[in-house]
Amino acid sequence: MSNLEFGPIMRALLRNKVGAILIALQIAVTMTIIVNAVFIIVERKAMMERESGLDEANTFYLTTTGFGKDFESKRVTIEDLALIRNTPGVIDAIQVNAIPMSGSGWSMGLATQPGEEIESVGTANYMVDDHALNTYDAELLAGENFSPEDIRFRERNQSDWPDLAIITQALAKSLFPELGIDEVVGKTIYIGDNEAMIIKGIIDKLQAPWVGWNNLDHVTLTPEMMAFPSMRYLIRTEPGMRDKLMTSLEETLANQYPNRIIRNVETITATRDKSYRQHSAMINILTATMILLTLITALGIIGLASFNVNRRRKQIGTRRALGASKQAIIRYFMVENLIISSFGLILGVGLTIGLNFMLIEWFAVKALDWYYIPTGVVLLFVVGQLAAFGPAFRAAQISPALATRTI
Repeated sequence: MSNLEFGPIMRALLRNKVGAILIALQIAVTMTIIVNAVFIIVERKAMMERESGLDEANTFYLTTTGFGKDFESKRVTIEDLALIRNTPGVIDAIQVNAIPMSGSGWSMGLATQPGEEIESVGTANYMVDDHALNTYDAELLAGENFSPEDIRFRERNQSDWPDLAIITQALAKSLFPELGIDEVVGKTIYIGDNEAMIIKGIIDKLQAPWVGWNNLDHVTLTPEMMAFPSMRYLIRTEPGMRDKLMTSLEETLANQYPNRIIRNVETITATRDKSYRQHSAMINILTATMILLTLITALGIIGLASFNVNRRRKQIGTRRALGASKQAIIRYFMVENLIISSFGLILGVGLTIGLNFMLIEWFAVKALDWYYIPTGVVLLFVVGQLAAFGPAFRAAQISPALATRTI
């Protein structure tokens, strides 16, 4: 495009700058929101897709609550687990104090040395027996599984801990960053300032109950079952058997002892959906907002371009009568929109970075990756040019004879 064309375009914009400024601001705001929204959506989707370590599609859990003075928690737990494990279609089952991704559980701090002044590493704690790894579908990377002799019952108000533990690979790296996982086995860790536990094994992956926790992959398994009236069983089934066994085992366990109730029968997939419900809602809202803003911006560009075409119809006809081609008329309005969009996108880059800084400060989100900004610039540039093409094409169809008409 020559300077002879660029000059008239700029002069025309300066004479009618209000509309151009409003569209540029609209483009800037749209870019600011879209780029940060896309970044948040990608971040949230990545969080939602984190592997829990469980065989989620084939795992469910239920809660059994006994009542009455004659209810024997230990005996019922042992008999329940034997019944469940021997049920056709069940791979394995455990009694456990908390469920991954459920939002409720036990946590503690572990340190590599005793003493109050030693900084601890946060971890979730699951109280399990020697069937836990098979039930969780966890891979033992180093060391050994618990043996039946390692398992104890935890009584109400009991505060001491077993002297053995199995931890996740992520927790092992946080506790002993300089060691390989094979070297971590046999190391002593401390809970409650000075109570020692020996690491017996390391598993590949298992998630804590709190999906928003920074230490989601920090999990400790301790060899104990709870002698409580209310207990939770985690059950892993063969593929395709989960839903059938949820119904049949609920009924079987309910009939096994009359002085108890079975409740909260739920799949791990349903638990995941509930835990990430806010993330899903945020993604849907941000997606709808982005689509709406893009449409509004495109309509604004179309409106301004159409207004300029209608206002300059006689001028366009004159240019056509003087020999201007249709391509030249289209180019004129496309370049005019490009200039407006460029100002808006330059302002949008600054606003995008500023908004991201505020989100980091207020909501502790991660810093925006650099490539989101040029991607947003290209996207809105394409949207702007596509929106302007329709009015520009209509302008090119104006007849040169219009120049001879009076208004």
